[in-house]
Amino acid sequence: MSDTHEPIPAARPVIGDEEIEAAVRVLRSGRVVQGPEVAAFEAEFAELVDMRHCVAVNSGTSALHLTLLALGLGPGDEVIVPSFSFAASANAVRLVGADVVFADIEPDSFCLDPAAVEAAITPRTAAIMPVHLYGHPAAMDRIMAIAERHGLAVVEDACQAHAAALHGTPVGAFGAAGTFSFYPTKNMHSLEGGMVTTADAEIARTLRLLRNQGMEQRYANEIVGANMRMTDVSAAIGRVQRAKLAGWTEQRIANAAYLTEHITAPNVVTPRVAEGARHVYHQYTVRVRGDRDAAMARLAEAGVGNAVYYPTPIHRLKPYWEPDQKAGRVWDLPETERAAAEVVSLPVHPALSGQDLERIVSAVNALGEQL
Repeated sequence: MSDTHEPIPAARPVIGDEEIEAAVRVLRSGRVVQGPEVAAFEAEFAELVDMRHCVAVNSGTSALHLTLLALGLGPGDEVIVPSFSFAASANAVRLVGADVVFADIEPDSFCLDPAAVEAAITPRTAAIMPVHLYGHPAAMDRIMAIAERHGLAVVEDACQAHAAALHGTPVGAFGAAGTFSFYPTKNMHSLEGGMVTTADAEIARTLRLLRNQGMEQRYANEIVGANMRMTDVSAAIGRVQRAKLAGWTEQRIANAAYLTEHITAPNVVTPRVAEGARHVYHQYTVRVRGDRDAAMARLAEAGVGNAVYYPTPIHRLKPYWEPDQKAGRVWDLPETERAAAEVVSLPVHPALSGQDLERIVSAVNALGEQL
């Protein structure tokens, strides 16, 4: 290591005294699953998404899965998804029996390219799933216009984008539904959990049935459902984190601004933000022109945590690659392939100190001399 400082972690989940006290309070109450804390968390989260209906579930993947079920998607349908994302985005489509159609991304935002989306539409297309990757909103104005022209549903994967917005509209408030994750490394968490947001009361009711074995009244099952409920312990922690989100988000944005201003290495491209977009920096992701592995090793030696999200595009993962090869499907996704080969995420979390930020900048700028 270049100095005696402790390494700067790429991410740092926050579990403080307030979160612990909230969990203990719920445990002592005896109301621990799908109780008043969940209802309160749903009501408070609604303030982030233009007061849409909010339905809490046990994970971000469950939020995606149940949303597609609630929209009636299944065998014979196609859903357009970016390949440059975490596998859960496409997995949810497969779990309901629908087919995944991959579309390429825009090079600056790393989000779905609307032109690629339009080119991928077929008579079987039922929905578009934009992913607000790294906390940057997808081009929802253009995507919504495409969806309206073709009569398609839009499901926002906002699992990395709590409080992001485009032209003043928060993510999760554009499509038929939005989905959020509260995994520990997200911008806010509930240890584990997810949320679906929708303006449609019937979709919200269907989601509430699906997460609770298909019943609203006990033993009066209306549809086939599952157990994907959120615990009140998770919801109580989520409420504490929700109250802190605004401050944390401003700190992330400020940290990102510092990094962008001070990183000058010619072989490192800092994130770009689209006009009208509020990027909340779940990740601060740069592109490395050159030997990325060497760059990551140099950063690690300097005590700067870093990671690649995502080294393998979804279409190249075994569950997707092998069936596509057998079917003779070939995806032309040059921007996706390029991003997967170049991206590196640097620490941007709100726990960073001024000294941490200086160390990150120094280590990154040194790459211009080392690669």
